[in-house]
Amino acid sequence: MTTSLSYYDQVGGAPAVRDVVDLFYVRVLDDADLKPYFAGIDLPRLKRHMVVLLCSVLGGPDPYEGRDLAEAHRGLDITAEHYAKVGEILVSVLRGAGVSDEVLRHVVLTLNEVESSIVAEPAETAD
Repeated sequence: MTTSLSYYDQVGGAPAVRDVVDLFYVRVLDDADLKPYFAGIDLPRLKRHMVVLLCSVLGGPDPYEGRDLAEAHRGLDITAEHYAKVGEILVSVLRGAGVSDEVLRHVVLTLNEVESSIVAEPAETAD
């Protein structure tokens, strides 16, 4: 009987996820449009949360128990365009790390599922 590895195990577990998260934030912070979102942020703490979150998304052994995504991103006014750009960076970094297409599809599906919790509602215009 064969057991299939979780996506977490397929990518190399926590050490591989940490490497991906480190490179992800290098690329995000190198983007002039995205960098302002991270002004004054405790980056080491944010990276730790992102590692745990991504490990959880990939089926790692520990569930994500951090703040709710909507709560964590409230007030940041993240646009759909910027959210898409962050997702593209994550997928690019994962692809560069040799992650399989199956895992990439799972990550993209998850990004699509949580987008409404992270992207700010467009401001209503007064008539």
